[in-house]
Amino acid sequence: MTRGQVRRRLSVNWWQYFALALLPLLVINGLFGDAEALAPILAMPFFIAGMASMFVSLKFFGGYKRGLITTQKALDTPAEPAAWIALAAQRRSAMLVASLPAWIGALAVFVGLEAVPLVLLGLATAVLFYLYRIPRQLG
Repeated sequence: MTRGQVRRRLSVNWWQYFALALLPLLVINGLFGDAEALAPILAMPFFIAGMASMFVSLKFFGGYKRGLITTQKALDTPAEPAAWIALAAQRRSAMLVASLPAWIGALAVFVGLEAVPLVLLGLATAVLFYLYRIPRQLG
């Protein structure tokens, strides 16, 4: 597999994980957003937990960054395919953790979290996902 094909596959995977992160929030809000809140008092704690979950991704971003450096050093060597595979695995776990704000927001729909905080949690996930795009220099 060529480097261009690997980059394209990683790009498609990025969009798939991005959809996996945001679709639950959009679908649950669309289906249950107008329903009566189960426990409105929990709305603010859910929002705070969603925003705080961004900090969980710091550890995973460090691993992803080290994977990028390792992959760049392995370019045009026999170790390149293994480096791409390791980078993809690190990135996959990091993107799942980066999905936490939106997933917590999806759960917060049931406790009556308003639209603006839900949008903020979705944007937090989008910003985190932006960090996991493969840089141009790696191709």
